[in-house]
Amino acid sequence: MKLLHVIGRKNNGKTKLVVDIIKELTERGLDIGSIKHSSHDHELDKPGKDSFLHREAGASPSTVITPTLTAIFIPRRGDDEPLKILSPLYENKDLVVVEGYLEGPGKKIEVWRNHSGEPPIAPERNDIKAIVTDDPIDIDCPVWPREDIKTLCDHILKLMEIK
Repeated sequence: MKLLHVIGRKNNGKTKLVVDIIKELTERGLDIGSIKHSSHDHELDKPGKDSFLHREAGASPSTVITPTLTAIFIPRRGDDEPLKILSPLYENKDLVVVEGYLEGPGKKIEVWRNHSGEPPIAPERNDIKAIVTDDPIDIDCPVWPREDIKTLCDHILKLMEIK
């Protein structure tokens, strides 16, 4: 899988940026997958629903199928690498955009906005390839424009070696 992680501190616009990237790249004809990572442990299903009861009884995986969606619940055990578990579902995608997952494998770009009041993460790490912002910043890594989504996606395709 070609993984691009869009990381950043809370309230810096990760979700909006991920949505804009996906929209632009799919309009260009690329087949894009996405993964949303949460560092908080919370239930993804609704307690008491049939699918929840199936999992609670021990089914693994447990799947919900509707006329328009399919959801698969795969419990993680120990140090299971979630992206390895998911890789068969994404192996034919041109790119998988991951929202978050700072410690996950793959290339990372950081979205940062000055008004968040928090410093960027990039100076603390050497695995962040670029900062995405329209705010002035003095930093030792490439700075890519946030609002010019076409140019931003050109940079992403070059970084990910996608033609």
